[in-house]
Amino acid sequence: MARIVQKFGGTSVGSVERIIRVADRVIAEADAGHEVIVVVSAMGKTTDQLVTLANELTVSPSAREMDMLLSTGEQVTTSLLAMALQNRGMSAASITGWQAGIQTESVPGNARIVNIDTTRLEQLLASGTIAIVAGFQGISQEQDITTLGRGGSDTTAVALAAALHADRCDIYTDVPGVFTTDPRVVKDARKLQRISYDEMLELAHLGAGVLHPRAVEFAKNYQIPLTVRSSMTFEEGTRIEEEVKMENRSVVRGIAFEDQITRMTLFRMPRKEKNLSAVFSTLARHRINVDIIIQSVTSENSSNLSFSVKDSDVEEASRILEQEQERLHFEKMEAESGLAKVSIVGSGMISNPGVAAEMFDKLAQEDIDIKMVSTSEIKVSTVIEKQHMQKATQALHNCFQLGEEMPVEGVPVTHT
Repeated sequence: MARIVQKFGGTSVGSVERIIRVADRVIAEADAGHEVIVVVSAMGKTTDQLVTLANELTVSPSAREMDMLLSTGEQVTTSLLAMALQNRGMSAASITGWQAGIQTESVPGNARIVNIDTTRLEQLLASGTIAIVAGFQGISQEQDITTLGRGGSDTTAVALAAALHADRCDIYTDVPGVFTTDPRVVKDARKLQRISYDEMLELAHLGAGVLHPRAVEFAKNYQIPLTVRSSMTFEEGTRIEEEVKMENRSVVRGIAFEDQITRMTLFRMPRKEKNLSAVFSTLARHRINVDIIIQSVTSENSSNLSFSVKDSDVEEASRILEQEQERLHFEKMEAESGLAKVSIVGSGMISNPGVAAEMFDKLAQEDIDIKMVSTSEIKVSTVIEKQHMQKATQALHNCFQLGEEMPVEGVPVTHT
């Protein structure tokens, strides 16, 4: 007997018919003798509809009240799925995030899980009851309901798997697994049978929407075997784990991309280390995430500082930096929008230093100008014009032969 956490996303529970199909999946695991904990998202576009209702009342709804409002979407799904299971003769109970013992920071809209008291869940499992937990939510120390931000139900599922010492966590979605890139953009994108935590984490951070980075971090930190699979079919999904046998001889395993990127540049800043610290500390205090950073020396005493942010953060970042211009000592600021980030990811890049050059050469052949570059041991990211994003993705997918099946090497690669 195993202990299994199953998570079903909004598309998977988007109608009564689909909830019944989910119930079939849950019953199959329970009938096999497993203990089952199910985490669900809100049905379909429910969260978007709730946001629209709030915006019809006020242009600036309270963050606390938005958490209270949005948390109701998942609660509807938990109740309906519990009813579907009970109608089939199963013992099932729906519970909210706070009833499941999920304790979070006091950060409305984007809280992080700090602790999980599993007492209630263990009692349900011991009684043979299937626990249906509302994803995306928890409760703060001040006893306020909080939500976990984008991808929060994924995070709920993996965090519960860790806290309950589950044998595995299955993430059911509307795609059959993790692909080499988005198959809606590249038609010959190929599903991966396995991928390492590190590779998946990079892809998630870089725009791949299959899993949220925080969920992958939980899985890696607690060594939870994670599988992404379709709720619509019974085909094998993609397994995410620490040790992976190389599926093929490709150095690059996947390509991620995201648009709505803006490059901000501060011109002629004095060349002092404390100035760099002051700029990014100021932005961090206002929860503005900065990605790629480039400093270019313009003279002995000054430099230009460029960094990328999401389009949605540009207005706030500009306002803050303008307010702090005198303290930060830059002469002027510019923002270039209409950009995108395209990244290649693969653990094999560690021992293949020519990969970045091959990427840059391919983009040059396609007349795609590279505006910014960022690298790590297992990824290379480039910022380019948004209009070239799909073209670049397809070209790189072809360049690194990601659509082709290759012989398995059979050599395990351990990531530490």
